[in-house]
Amino acid sequence: MKKIGFIGLGIMGAAMAGHLIDAGYELSVYNRTKSKAAPLLARGARYCESPGKCAAGQDAVITIVGYPKDVEEIYLGANGILANLSAGTYTADMTTSSPSLAVRIYEEAKKRGIHALDAPVTGGDMGARNATLNILVGGDEDTFHVMQPIFAAMGKNIVYEGTAGAGQKTKAANQIAIAGTLAGACEAFAYARAAGLDLEKVFSSISGGAAASFQMSNMIRKALDGDFAPGFMIKHFVKDMNIGAETSREYGIDLPVLEQVLREARSLEESGSGTEGTQSLLKYYE
Repeated sequence: MKKIGFIGLGIMGAAMAGHLIDAGYELSVYNRTKSKAAPLLARGARYCESPGKCAAGQDAVITIVGYPKDVEEIYLGANGILANLSAGTYTADMTTSSPSLAVRIYEEAKKRGIHALDAPVTGGDMGARNATLNILVGGDEDTFHVMQPIFAAMGKNIVYEGTAGAGQKTKAANQIAIAGTLAGACEAFAYARAAGLDLEKVFSSISGGAAASFQMSNMIRKALDGDFAPGFMIKHFVKDMNIGAETSREYGIDLPVLEQVLREARSLEESGSGTEGTQSLLKYYE
């Protein structure tokens, strides 16, 4: 495959698309805000005026957009991706989205002879910039193997998780784990502050021991430095946790820690911190 359409040039998507250019693919791009495409256009990418036009004539299409409703619109809309891809072509949605929607897209694609994968990612903006993302893939295994060289341009740990929707379910598990870890680290520093401790000494003392985690060493570090710029936005974390909460209820399990962190993050979003990074969860305890 040589020609790729790439839809969604946000914090992560723009970097991911750039790696595909580096790998020698012919890239066509679409983003609702065209100005975000400028650096890629300067490197030879072609801009398209709609998702459908970005899909037409491609060997494969990659998407990473905001919310499940956006995924549904660009894939299943009357002039969307599936309506414009030819039989035998490939697509992978790398948005964190609904497992049931991933299955719907897979089934509709199969009717049209199109090979569809759900392939959400973990690793945040740093992973996107460094091409070290974890890529969690659901769909047909033979399709996974065909798409693997494209994924390899954007990530390092690329895992076939199972049938359609399995990638999204694995991503939900990842976000559930992050929710508890991040909230636990935030509570530790809320306690340390209330106890009158030197926060820098506490960080030096506990960030490398049994309490060590990515959330501690990266998100808490940023929050203590007063850096709330987003690598991953609170509003998107709310979306991801909500997917985990809704599906867990479908599966008949109770996840009280997830539900609590979801309430905390929603309160921050409602108070105007939705576009800040997830490290802003520490503000909830202040």
